[in-house]
Amino acid sequence: MNSLEQLKKYTVVVADTGEFDAMKEYQPTDATTNPSLILAASKLNHYQHLIEKAVNYGKTHGNTVQEQINSAMDKLCVLFGCEILKIIPGRVSTEVDARLSFNKEASVEKARHLIKLYEEEGIHKDRILIKLASTWEGIQAAKVLEEKYQIHCNLTLLFNFAQAVACAEAGVTLISPFVGRILDWYVTNTDKKSYEPKEDPGVISVTKIYNYYKKFDYKTVVMGASFRNVGEIKCLAGCDLLTISPKLLQELANSNDEIRPYLSPETAKNMNIEKVSFDEPKFRWELNDDPMACDKLSDGIRKFAADAIKLENLLKTRI
Repeated sequence: MNSLEQLKKYTVVVADTGEFDAMKEYQPTDATTNPSLILAASKLNHYQHLIEKAVNYGKTHGNTVQEQINSAMDKLCVLFGCEILKIIPGRVSTEVDARLSFNKEASVEKARHLIKLYEEEGIHKDRILIKLASTWEGIQAAKVLEEKYQIHCNLTLLFNFAQAVACAEAGVTLISPFVGRILDWYVTNTDKKSYEPKEDPGVISVTKIYNYYKKFDYKTVVMGASFRNVGEIKCLAGCDLLTISPKLLQELANSNDEIRPYLSPETAKNMNIEKVSFDEPKFRWELNDDPMACDKLSDGIRKFAADAIKLENLLKTRI
């Protein structure tokens, strides 16, 4: 077996792409999208029919141009998700607008609207993960969605242990800690410019979170994300899920290196780990006290928001 096939024995592999051909080639169980991925895919000719369908929907669902753009945007994200679900056996993640990251009530409303659009396309909510940024408001929105509406959530832009614990305490379905972006920050902001995979700060962060979750039997699962190299992926084999770009999926498929599980519930159970808890003041302090997490969370929100605006402008020209 190649390295990708070996990895799939220990970990659910998720495609980190909006491109359908890559999903067909590497056959992941799940897939995840965000505005950046959909923006990139929307520029390709063979996705123009989805753009047109979303635009036509927008034109009939809104009194003002802005309302029509908003409707088209939501519909486009859902249409991409529907196409992806024709290819994969599992779930697709669809992102709530990053500009709502500090608005709990609006995030809940947007998530419910996206689920309604999926249901109109014949897709049950059990096949959808709603992606929210791991702000305090995003986590509390996820708590409401999970408890009150049984809508499963994927908390993204997660860089910090306090974020992970708050997500577990909120009962969210899944978190996406960003391995590569953590590494990027340390390379940029410290004197150390290269790391062995086991010493990679992103790998260390996800390993700590995984072990904590398994030690204390949280239902929330961990999906490592945003990888920079296959070394990071190999060192997280055994993690519940890993979402991987087509480039790195190809690299794993072309390799016959042995993959063995570094993470396991059994190992975590035997660790001496102290249980902690985070209310809002403590959460905000811990996040504020972590320059890397503060920088990367705010940067990630800004970038996703910027790409959402670009996508809206693309739709606006058609409307």
